[in-house]
Amino acid sequence: MHIPDGFLSVPVWLSLDLAAIPSVGYFVRRTQRVFEDSRIPLLGVLGSFVFAAQMINFPVMAGTSGHLIGGALLAFTLGPSAATVVMTAILCVQALVFQDGGILALGANVVNMAVVGVWVGYLPMKLLNGRGPRWRSLAAFLGGWLSLMAAALLAAVELSISAMAPSGPLFVSMLGIHAVTGVAEGLITVVTLSAIQRLNSAYVLPREAA
Repeated sequence: MHIPDGFLSVPVWLSLDLAAIPSVGYFVRRTQRVFEDSRIPLLGVLGSFVFAAQMINFPVMAGTSGHLIGGALLAFTLGPSAATVVMTAILCVQALVFQDGGILALGANVVNMAVVGVWVGYLPMKLLNGRGPRWRSLAAFLGGWLSLMAAALLAAVELSISAMAPSGPLFVSMLGIHAVTGVAEGLITVVTLSAIQRLNSAYVLPREAA
């Protein structure tokens, strides 16, 4: 899923870099207003968990890789704004330290996974929460799946606009493989969220996401 440097045209990566900076800045300020200090340990634990999960990559097509994102899980436990900030930090460390994703393409990866991926993944829980445990599990699964698919779709659009590959095979490859991977993402989100809820139900859906 991480897009490396050299695969996006200059207008595409530059536009997304410029879009990512104020977007993340807004969510940082919002997190400072709404995030509860008592949840800071959870932020560190889940951030580390998602960081480790994202390091397990598998190839999707030339120059791109697929992996679990964890954006929906972060949104369901930290709130979507804090989840965006944590995901951005993870992507920055991966790009700067592990060369997983390009420096110039960092804005694209942040927009795809930390902004759109997180907030799209958060929507099912926002809409279905309060209808019972089964609905919550369904919302967690859909959130994980949709988060991955939204990020994959954006990556495919960006690569297509950059004329990296023919649009037809590109979209079939990216969306087909990630539709399957999204099932694993959804199941892991359900299992992890259930375990967290058994540990402390207050850890699921903080004030911002309620």
